[in-house]
Amino acid sequence: MVNSRVETTAVAVTGGSGGAVRSCAGCGGRISDRFLLFSMDRYWHTRCLKCSCCHAQLGEIGSTCFSKGGMILCRNDYIRLFGHSGACSACGQSIPASEMVMRAQGNVYHLKCFTCATCRNRLVPGDRFHYVNGTIFCEHDRPGGALLSSHLTPLQSNTLLPDQKVC
Repeated sequence: MVNSRVETTAVAVTGGSGGAVRSCAGCGGRISDRFLLFSMDRYWHTRCLKCSCCHAQLGEIGSTCFSKGGMILCRNDYIRLFGHSGACSACGQSIPASEMVMRAQGNVYHLKCFTCATCRNRLVPGDRFHYVNGTIFCEHDRPGGALLSSHLTPLQSNTLLPDQKVC
């Protein structure tokens, strides 16, 4: 299982009649198409290299794809699932694909790192919180004393297990 962000380039290669016979990493079939893709050190039919979540054909939507936790992902789904860096927004450490995470304003956090900046209490699903200028506050320590429109109710969490589809 890959636990860190891997960005690979999906390169269109022109097939030739004198070239070696290649098998598709997606379907296992022989690639005899005029064009094929090379990504993650394997060859693919253009129709077989797809995002594990949205099933978009990756060769048609760009020249990069991402791999984490055994999944092949388009840029949008990678960011949605793992944040921009694949790392916790609080501590900066990598988040394993099998670990439960917390999300706020597009950022992803380890469970242990999703804490109030004032009292350091860990926030759990169902807790109200405020996200102010990149800082997390529990409901009791909220700046200004009134509910702001930037809170989520209830707190969102997502579980990413290697044997489950995450989309």
